[in-house]
Amino acid sequence: MRSEETTADVWLPIPADEIDDLPGPGESGLNYRFWDGGPEFPADPARCAFYVVPYMKGPEIAVRPLAAMTSVRIVQTLSAGIDHVTPGIDALPPGVALCNAKGVHEASTAELTLALILASLRGIPGFVRGQDAEEWRAGFYPALADKSVLIVGYGSIGAAIEDRLAPFECARVVRVARSARTTARGPVHPLAELPALLPQADVVVLSTPLTPETRHLADAGFLARMKDGALLVNVARGPVVDTAALLKEVETGRITAALDVTDPEPLPAGHPLWHAPGVLVSPHVGGSTSAFMPRAKRLIAGQLRRFAAGEEPVNVLLTTT
Repeated sequence: MRSEETTADVWLPIPADEIDDLPGPGESGLNYRFWDGGPEFPADPARCAFYVVPYMKGPEIAVRPLAAMTSVRIVQTLSAGIDHVTPGIDALPPGVALCNAKGVHEASTAELTLALILASLRGIPGFVRGQDAEEWRAGFYPALADKSVLIVGYGSIGAAIEDRLAPFECARVVRVARSARTTARGPVHPLAELPALLPQADVVVLSTPLTPETRHLADAGFLARMKDGALLVNVARGPVVDTAALLKEVETGRITAALDVTDPEPLPAGHPLWHAPGVLVSPHVGGSTSAFMPRAKRLIAGQLRRFAAGEEPVNVLLTTT
């Protein structure tokens, strides 16, 4: 039997008995503790070696135990972005791997992206309002076919979005990321080329991480370069878009927007985005579908098997110094 000194705690936001293929506590020396962000910690944070951050509970909960986690070696988020955890990184000891949930959200987020594009172009929100009012709102509406789509943020989610655009007969899909590279589907342009690419796009999709470089990326200058009638879709993070600048543009009717994320978030009652013309808002549900839990559980189990075997984790975005 392992002594307490040779065991380590793992904090999970999902009960361990609901995750298949976890390393057994007896053979691995791992003690599984359930914590989904409640007011009481499940154990002494100083004994935690592997911390899986509660999902969609906000930065305050995500970072609350970090300063006391003096033995932690891996911090695993269940989101594609890590911006809700980075405020607490400086409190961590050196050598801690911060991992994201690559592979968990691609299907759901890409699916919602297509839903937002199609709903916005084909006028679905107006049809719903028409049904409520018993009005038959016939007419011609824009199609996705023959449109040029610009994907800003071409990581695994951006690639999954392009996968789902393939059957829709788009005229062109243009990819942009932090730096240039080549993929099997074609070139990925660097962010520096955005000013020249924006005026050519009918649909601009934001799927980039929130970093100092991308905060307010879609500012007044960015939005002004979008062509008349273009659609902006944000499935990244709310602060990637300058909300005040977006409101000024949509109120003129020159462009439209579909936003799964907003700044502020949640969007408070009375905020002008709720009723801005040409704006469709969904409540940050890009990843929270039935596809999330099985993929999240597989990621957690795989990472913990690697951890128990002394192997390096996957999806490491940074290591503390």
